[in-house]
Amino acid sequence: MLPKTKYARSDDVRIAYQVTGDGPFDVVWAPGTMSHLDMDWEIPRRALFFERFSKFCRLIRFDKRGTGLSDRPVKMATLEERTDDIRAVMDDIGIERANIFGVSEGGSMACLFAATYPQRVISLLVWGAQARWIASPDHPWGQTQEEHDQMVAMIDDDWPSFAYITGPGAGVGKDADPAFIESLSRYMRAAANPSAVYAYEQMNGQIDTRPILPSIQAPTLVMNRTGDPCANVEAARDMASRIPGAKFKEYPGNSHSPMLDDMETVLSDIQEFITGERPIDSSDRILATVLFLDIASSTERAAELGDTAWRNLLNSYYAIVRKELARFRGKEINTTGDSFLATFDGPARAVHCALAIALAVKQLGIEVRAGVHTGECELMGDNVGGIAVHTGARIMASAQPGSVLVSGTVKDLVSGSGINFQDYGVHQLKGIPGEWRLFSARS
Repeated sequence: MLPKTKYARSDDVRIAYQVTGDGPFDVVWAPGTMSHLDMDWEIPRRALFFERFSKFCRLIRFDKRGTGLSDRPVKMATLEERTDDIRAVMDDIGIERANIFGVSEGGSMACLFAATYPQRVISLLVWGAQARWIASPDHPWGQTQEEHDQMVAMIDDDWPSFAYITGPGAGVGKDADPAFIESLSRYMRAAANPSAVYAYEQMNGQIDTRPILPSIQAPTLVMNRTGDPCANVEAARDMASRIPGAKFKEYPGNSHSPMLDDMETVLSDIQEFITGERPIDSSDRILATVLFLDIASSTERAAELGDTAWRNLLNSYYAIVRKELARFRGKEINTTGDSFLATFDGPARAVHCALAIALAVKQLGIEVRAGVHTGECELMGDNVGGIAVHTGARIMASAQPGSVLVSGTVKDLVSGSGINFQDYGVHQLKGIPGEWRLFSARS
């Protein structure tokens, strides 16, 4: 069930917002250039991040005017008008003071709000933002004016382009999974039309919050990734240095997003800053795609071949599997007899790997069964556990010899990757609650 969408009135514009969680701390999330409240729940990493965030606070997210579910007036809003959307949402809920969290361009909104309404801000948190986005002699970080003009022209000509998504626009990095890039492309098309993004990016190029940063009174945490292609880490550090008493936190990675495999660490730092308490065992979970493999009818084949021949066949089988795991950036987790468990940071790679293995092992006169599922896994030393791992194992157990069976979650995530699927029906997976619609993958 999606959280209920409500609307606050900011002058003559309606601002859509959603509230999740019921913790004692209110956090208002100021989004970047574009957002879409409902579609946030359709991208697994975003959904998991917001679910985790909502466990220790009441999280209030909104789509600023001109984007997402909010009104889309013909005239695009200034930074001041966009900032006022924060006030309108807080007033509609009846919140007098809150922790303000600004992401990317939302960081500029959050800083301006904190400086303008100090009595309404408990703390300020900023992720992936710069005081100004265009480089200047006294601010050497950011795009040149020519680069910015080229990006804006690209938006007008091809929205949303691969270059915008992987580079200075969304900043997911060129190594991002193709299926994720495709899902983000759909998200961005729904979140804002080209005219709105064109206008907002033009205005963002004129932003310079440096004059107001010294007047921010709230405790402040500024966060940035080392290789962020949108917000330069040194620019973020400089911004933090201009806010009295601000703390700066740097995270590894070449992405603009806080929603990577280290999200538990990021969220733990956020929770500790807001609440004063750090959660226990905060870094023991990741979102991953699991692949289970085994040889079909292995017991019968081993008895037929005898110990020596079976061992030789297994060695050849291991070599094929490990070659394909290396090719598709899979991580071998566990091997028992003829069974393999591997994890991937992208579901499309996991499916392609399974299909490649299923084809390659036929030269050995054997067939494998494969099961693929994406979900939350618990880190247990060098091993992984949790319901997602059990689900992947049960999906494999339902597969026919020579087939690659995937969950509906995986099928949805790899849309646009060129993988074909055949509906395998709805199944009860032993020990796993609910009914599961499974699909057979085809290259």
